[in-house]
Amino acid sequence: MDDLDRLSLKSLRTVETVARLGTLGRAAQALGVSTGAVSQQIARIEDTMGRPLFDRTPRGMLPRAEAADLFDALEGGFARIGAALARLQRQRQDVVTISVAPIFAARWLVWRLPDFHARHPGIKVRIESESRLADPRREDLDFCLRIGRGPWPGLEVEPLFDQRVVPVCAPTLAARLTQPADLAQVPIIREPGAMFDWSTWLDAEGMDPAQLGDGPDFPDASMCLDAAIAGLGVFLAFEILVTDQLRFGRLATPFPRYRTTGHRYVLVRAPDRSLPPPARHFRAWLKAALIAEGLGDGPPMSPAQGT
Repeated sequence: MDDLDRLSLKSLRTVETVARLGTLGRAAQALGVSTGAVSQQIARIEDTMGRPLFDRTPRGMLPRAEAADLFDALEGGFARIGAALARLQRQRQDVVTISVAPIFAARWLVWRLPDFHARHPGIKVRIESESRLADPRREDLDFCLRIGRGPWPGLEVEPLFDQRVVPVCAPTLAARLTQPADLAQVPIIREPGAMFDWSTWLDAEGMDPAQLGDGPDFPDASMCLDAAIAGLGVFLAFEILVTDQLRFGRLATPFPRYRTTGHRYVLVRAPDRSLPPPARHFRAWLKAALIAEGLGDGPPMSPAQGT
């Protein structure tokens, strides 16, 4: 603690910024000071520590390996401070922030937000929709909605529902399919990067994916879904992706037997934060909305839905 007492927060912030950005010039610009001021701060803290923290090279300031723990701690610490300040600001504004995958946001969540706003007109929902896995411990996020098998170490995890899949296609194509073996006679739409494959559904039907025919490939599930709506073939879709399309009649399930993939949707959040009221309201609404649609951990599925 004696060493920490001798170091100012300003100096530690300067060290973190230089380590993250790599040069004195970029750090100075980010901090709104001169390059000379940054250089002096680094020299001062190195003198206090009694050792160099960076190697000065023509390419910039290279953090020394022996100081890696310090740099990691500073980066994480300042990220948490920034997130805490942002949360404090949001609590005055009644904002809840959730990170979700783009496809979940576009195909399910945004269509149900009017109901949330009708129930909680004073709360604003901010959606961070990116493919990357955001870290609620370091970012200004109340929740992250994730899917997988886990574990999610260092996070508080609240299970929501199992991922289930079912074959879907345009209604005109579904009318031609009377038994699973008929899938060998129609185009099959595939997403090469999917976290499950056709064996997830076919195993229970006594079929092998090799029996399926060719068909178009698309880079993501959203495009595959649109291809199925357009009549290009049969797509093995996860349930939450097709809920609305089935209800509106744009898609049909020729064989309405849903199979679980072994993956699960969960809400994760930082374990050391209390949830502000807007976040608690959103969590309760989300779980109720999922259960109302048969997706959450509510009443058992009917035999027609399950396996």
